[in-house]
Amino acid sequence: MNFINPDDAALAALFERVRTIAVVGLSPQPARPSHAVAQAMQRYGFRIVPVRPLVDAVLGEKAYATLADIPFRVDLVDVFRAAEHVPAIVDACLALHLPALWIQQGIVHEAAAQRARDAGMTVAMDRCLLKEYIRLKTA
Repeated sequence: MNFINPDDAALAALFERVRTIAVVGLSPQPARPSHAVAQAMQRYGFRIVPVRPLVDAVLGEKAYATLADIPFRVDLVDVFRAAEHVPAIVDACLALHLPALWIQQGIVHEAAAQRARDAGMTVAMDRCLLKEYIRLKTA
């Protein structure tokens, strides 16, 4: 299986549609990549929704234990969890009919990513959300 990421036009269109990003695995520790990426995206005007059990809030936003616990619609799910957790995250996204999934740089689960895409989700994998946003914004 060879998963292919959306092209630049599709990614740019995705960023135009996205306002609220649920970040699965968002760390409250500023030194962690998930924190730095989410904080930067927040500064660019996106609402960040932390999805992390046992934490009350991150970056000034209430944290939720699961995607299903979020009481409002999110436009994009950004995953900062190990690859073995991706299939369950895809299951949750599909159950909630979420439109888009971003699996961060260094995380690869081709079968789960393809399943999400086959179900109609926009899916990017093994790419950094922040790097791609900046690259496309400044292109």
